Amino acid sequence: MADQEAKLEHEIHAHEDEDPAVHATRRAVLQAAIGVGVAGTLLSTLYVGAGLVPKKVVTPENEPLAAGDILVYAQGDNKDKPISPADLKLGGPQTIAYPMNPKTNVVKGGDPNNTVLVVKLEPSRLSPATAKDAAGGIVAYSGVCKHLGCIVSNWEASTEDFVCPCHQGHYDPANGGKVVSGPPPKPIPQLPIKVENNQIIATAFFVAEPGKEV
Repeated sequence: MADQEAKLEHEIHAHEDEDPAVHATRRAVLQAAIGVGVAGTLLSTLYVGAGLVPKKVVTPENEPLAAGDILVYAQGDNKDKPISPADLKLGGPQTIAYPMNPKTNVVKGGDPNNTVLVVKLEPSRLSPATAKDAAGGIVAYSGVCKHLGCIVSNWEASTEDFVCPCHQGHYDPANGGKVVSGPPPKPIPQLPIKVENNQIIATAFFVAEPGKEV
């Protein structure tokens, strides 16, 4: 590329004694050629760079949550076992869960956006919109904070709020996961669920896209 530019510059200076108008035209044409060469190199670099960006490979462990998935414990002694509604303590704290494909029994814990928060509240506390996607007093939400993507793992017992440990964002599980305080820009989306065969089952995808707000 440097040799090409040098040759073009030599061609420009070799005709400096010609008619000024003609020389100006020649210079413009040759400099445009240099510009095209540089642009072509830049575009090639961009295309090569784009080819180096790794593509996400979908595996059974990181497939998106889907209707019919069973919620299982994400951690602890009961890890990967279905959550029994009877084991949930009324009034919290939340249980952190992953979805499990009921056909293959593969737990979809490979994608953080599949993290789910499950908590049991007094049914009378739930707003009508929240109760619609709940199972009695059991509600489920995305576990990924909308601020910076931390897992909302803490619990405020006095107000029954989800709390993100990173920047203290508070969410109200009785009212659609709305932001009570802190920096999160949006509510965490609710997950529609049902209880069947002593298991908590997703009946649809989250009501909005999970994950941090970008």
